[in-house]
Amino acid sequence: MAELATIARPYAEALFRVAKSQDLAAWANLVSEMGQVVSHPEVMALAQNPAVSHQQLADTFLALLKSPQSASAEVKNFVATLVDNGRLAALPEIAEQFHVLKNAQEGAADAEITSAFEMTEAQVKDLITSLEKKFGRKLNPSVTVDNSLIGGVRVVVGDEVLDTSVRAKLQELHAALAA
Repeated sequence: MAELATIARPYAEALFRVAKSQDLAAWANLVSEMGQVVSHPEVMALAQNPAVSHQQLADTFLALLKSPQSASAEVKNFVATLVDNGRLAALPEIAEQFHVLKNAQEGAADAEITSAFEMTEAQVKDLITSLEKKFGRKLNPSVTVDNSLIGGVRVVVGDEVLDTSVRAKLQELHAALAA
């Protein structure tokens, strides 16, 4: 069976072409919402139920969406195509690839920042400013708190990791002493 990323790519690219000609940010929110809705166990159970027709599944799925764009003809056609081809379960991966395409279009990247302590908005802004200089692109931050870091931050941008946490320093020291 083909990998999920391979299956999702053409759908994400087609949806991105439609979204570029309209409101890209609104479409990004809609695609994320669709990926979250389909991840719900009850929605997945409905999608796998052979007693539910494709039309019923598409109508039910569209009814679960809150975005105003969900009533558009493009969205209805997209969902109907996914349902008819048995690809509704690929929506989380489609959403992920859509987001990657959107970031590439904007010259941006997602930055997952994990801090040992709660950060103020000013601290996050200062950190993002210095990280944007380091990575050479605009960053979209998402900040979480993990007390196990002890101190410092851990930043993941794409496949690059910048770990300045105390836990990482202690692990390096442990590895050096154990060698």
